[in-house]
Amino acid sequence: MDLEGKEIDESKQGEATMVASNTEGSKKLYLESYGCQMNFSDSEVVASILSKNGYSTTKDVDEADVILMNTCSIREKAEDRVRNKLAQHNKRKKQNPELVIGILGCMAERLKKDLLEQEKLVDLVAGPDAYRDLPNLISEVGSGQKAVNVLLSREETYADIAPVRLDKGGVTGFISIMRGCDNMCSFCVVPFTRGRERSRDPESIVREAQDMLDKGYKEVTLLGQNVDSYKWNITKKGEIIDPEKEVVTFAQLMEKVALVSPQLRVRFSTSHPKDMTDDVLEVMAKYKNICKYIHLPVQSGNSDVLKRMNRGYSREWYLNRIDAIKRIVPDAFISTDIITGFCGETEEEHQDTLSLMKEVGYEFSYMFFYSERPKTLAERKFEDDIPLEVKKRRLTEVQSMQAVLAETANEKTVGNTYEVLIEGISKRSDEHVYGRNSQNLTVIFPREDFKAGDYVNVKIESYTSATVKGVAVK
Repeated sequence: MDLEGKEIDESKQGEATMVASNTEGSKKLYLESYGCQMNFSDSEVVASILSKNGYSTTKDVDEADVILMNTCSIREKAEDRVRNKLAQHNKRKKQNPELVIGILGCMAERLKKDLLEQEKLVDLVAGPDAYRDLPNLISEVGSGQKAVNVLLSREETYADIAPVRLDKGGVTGFISIMRGCDNMCSFCVVPFTRGRERSRDPESIVREAQDMLDKGYKEVTLLGQNVDSYKWNITKKGEIIDPEKEVVTFAQLMEKVALVSPQLRVRFSTSHPKDMTDDVLEVMAKYKNICKYIHLPVQSGNSDVLKRMNRGYSREWYLNRIDAIKRIVPDAFISTDIITGFCGETEEEHQDTLSLMKEVGYEFSYMFFYSERPKTLAERKFEDDIPLEVKKRRLTEVQSMQAVLAETANEKTVGNTYEVLIEGISKRSDEHVYGRNSQNLTVIFPREDFKAGDYVNVKIESYTSATVKGVAVK
């Protein structure tokens, strides 16, 4: 549960992430994206494919000809949310029988039969590797059939498709550099819903970064379930695929993107501890426009739990990587994912997680209690034997620890000046703007005459565990 476990802000879950696309069409597409950043990126690919078939995106669900929901299966709560929304959309279908309702992504892959045949909530199901087939699937629905394509691919990367940017006029955007996952963590459904790992042509990634810069974007995030394992033109055994082409690792790819322009910030998500190498950190340290922020999911602070999770590293290995980050990129902020109450977790093992959190001093964490997912190794091999109340109590303790760590980290920023990229107007006050610094710290400061996309030097003046505020300085 790395990238796929790192959800967009809980307050944004279920929002339609739509604005009118650059391509006008006679038919209207309404897209909703749930879960991880990869889903939001995939929705832009979907919008591009369908724009070439006469669809333009809309914010108004009531004018839609097609409603597509890009879904997440990482936890049961996410699936329940989607089911509730599908029920609402089906009420619209009773008023408009021609309306096509479909689901995409991980939930589509996992629950295709239930949603199509038993619950009858959708007309169309398309897995993460079947988006090119969407025009055909929609046509099948139009001819009175239920349409489904959830075939997984070992080659599909959508490298040749220019995504339709759904946040027209946006400041930050995503670039998918690889798809799938080979890690087989015992708690995770992603290898079953997104297939095997495959990397995208690096030149297409660089072109997309340049295109985003040309369109006014100031920041890109390179996305993958495990970006550190990105490899182009080389097999996992180290064999060169095409001797006439260059071999590109993730560190080299990140450098290529950083060189597009010093005015284009570069982020990446998500890293896996077993693959976080010093060369990645050295490239981060070399370029100012590569953001000094690393999301490094630990999941548990106990080596035995990590072994049951099939994470491929121990507590000691993880802390070695943390030491490397702090040595090579000393100004980096570090965040993580943590699961409480995994199968067989003892109180002592839980305490090891708390002690690791304190030792690392995370600036931020995504924290969840364990939710057993069907078809995973954990479901087959282990008993989900931790009572819910214990899972929740341990989660509360982890959250309390993180609140202390976050407040301590924020306190250290007071008096410092950071370059902040403005992303928009503060939700709490029209007189303030917000943006992030290189370390991914969100900073709020007076609006003055600044606008989204501006780089502003901001001196931090106050903080809480959740908020940092400052003033612009020359």
